[in-house]
Amino acid sequence: MSKAGTPADQTDMAAPADAGEYRVLARKYRPASFDDLIGQDAMVRTLSNAFESGRIPQAWILTGVRGVGKTTTARIIARALNYELPDGSVTGPTIHMPTLGIHDQAIMESRHIDVLEMDAASHNGVDDVRQINDAIRYAPVSARYKVYILDEVHMLSGAAFNALLKTLEEPPPHAKFVFATTEIRKVPVTVLSRCQRFDLRRVDGAVLMKHLEGIAQKENVEVEQAALALIARAAEGSVRDSLSLLDQAIAHAAGPVRAEDVRQMLGLADRVRVVDLFEALMRGDTAAALTELREQYDIGADPAVVLTDLADFTHFVTRVKVTPAVADDVSLSEAERVRGREFASKLSMRVLSRTWQMLLKGIAETQSAAKPVVAAEMVLARLAYAADLPTPDEVIRSLGGGEASAGAAPATSGRSAAPSNGGAGGMSSSYASAAAPRYDAPRGAPRAALAQPAADPRPEPAAPTVTVPSFDALIALAADKRDITTKLALERDVRLVRFEDGRLEIALERSVSRSLITDLQKKLPEWTGKRWMVIVSSEQGEPTRHSQAREREVELKRGVRSDPLVQAVLDRFPGAEIVGVMAPALQTPMVDAVELPPDDNNEDTDG
Repeated sequence: MSKAGTPADQTDMAAPADAGEYRVLARKYRPASFDDLIGQDAMVRTLSNAFESGRIPQAWILTGVRGVGKTTTARIIARALNYELPDGSVTGPTIHMPTLGIHDQAIMESRHIDVLEMDAASHNGVDDVRQINDAIRYAPVSARYKVYILDEVHMLSGAAFNALLKTLEEPPPHAKFVFATTEIRKVPVTVLSRCQRFDLRRVDGAVLMKHLEGIAQKENVEVEQAALALIARAAEGSVRDSLSLLDQAIAHAAGPVRAEDVRQMLGLADRVRVVDLFEALMRGDTAAALTELREQYDIGADPAVVLTDLADFTHFVTRVKVTPAVADDVSLSEAERVRGREFASKLSMRVLSRTWQMLLKGIAETQSAAKPVVAAEMVLARLAYAADLPTPDEVIRSLGGGEASAGAAPATSGRSAAPSNGGAGGMSSSYASAAAPRYDAPRGAPRAALAQPAADPRPEPAAPTVTVPSFDALIALAADKRDITTKLALERDVRLVRFEDGRLEIALERSVSRSLITDLQKKLPEWTGKRWMVIVSSEQGEPTRHSQAREREVELKRGVRSDPLVQAVLDRFPGAEIVGVMAPALQTPMVDAVELPPDDNNEDTDG
């Protein structure tokens, strides 16, 4: 958008002919030259250098959020390409346009015959692009270049993009393209590769405030700095949105524009009161937090907006904690800057992260609730309760006894004895005692339960160590621990390379589970009470225990088969197989048995 000091003859060129018709600020102060653009210094510098050096491409694509000046920039490019004075003193494209040229008024009003603006959202078919391809062959009627401006170009269909590609890659020397889009990811890469791309940035809050202040002076309207800050923050970097909000605020106030007028117009909570509410929550004062929310709700604040403001302030405090210079932003109120630094120095990153996560979830709950204020109150109740909960590392320290548990009693007594002081002034003593590392244990019984182990300083007896002399003993240990999965994996999927008590070097079969090594590194120290080193070797190693057992079984069967008595039985019963061998002394099966084929004529086949 335009700078505040833009000459009237240029800022008004996009206005209608009827001087009596009211023109909104966004149109009245639309930029007419590169000098008028704000917040886009990198793009302006690149375009200026390109025009001055004569390195002008055939196509540009401009991307950015709504209201940062994409279409306006496209018109300025078209004006610069065709800038011409009546006396003929300008003979080529230029960025220096101090006065109106013979084509400028028509270009900025989007009615020049050689500058075609097309809304791709409503003209997105291949026939629309075909018309461009047919018309681009003809030379411009009066201007130096034909310029085609396609707004929201990502809305073109796939066929339309394909129809445009050849013309876009090799346009006639008298034709230029300027595309604008808010969804750059939806534009095909084949189109992007044929264009120079410019990403228009959100305008910084301080720059936006200065711009709005200049426009207010030109409009002879008195506006408070706090009101400008609220408008700049609500616009989120969009110049057009900020001008629309300023327009609305002037009409709403019907006189000097105060911060309170803007808050009422936008349904915002007072930033100081948001900081007070944040302090009450961090102090764990549920009653004060709920009272503050109700008071803001009664004067018109939206509960979801209040929670959003709390989330924004939590984010701000987190940024200040990481980068203290963030608090120097002039678009922030004095209360936010001063008290934000104070919170950042006292609250831990864990507490801020937890608060952010709870608010993020609570905003969604409030927006979808049948009674938003009730849902918001429940969110604040959870936040206030969580303010007194310990973080996980503090719980671990308190369970371990010693310092954390010893410090719990003073922190608790300090909170109960100190009065709640949630005003805009200094911190209360109760908040100060709870602000820094602060959360020693939860309220009531949980706090006592956490503190209880500290009363007994005697260390727990260490678990006895277990000696594992061999790999087979390790397999037996897995069976003793009833871990059948690990036992089978050691037998079937592991080839032993070297073994020592506390050190296992193995090679793995392809069928091994991916988690076996991790499981062994975790389970072996638990089973034996000592550290283990598990190494996967590149050596071949021994066959698996399962393979060795199968080999022994084959050898045993081969030996039994050679026995004359067994051979006679096999000859007597053709088709019989040895499926088991019993050890004579223990009567335990060494192989399964001798399986005989069925014989209908001989019922007794046990021989």
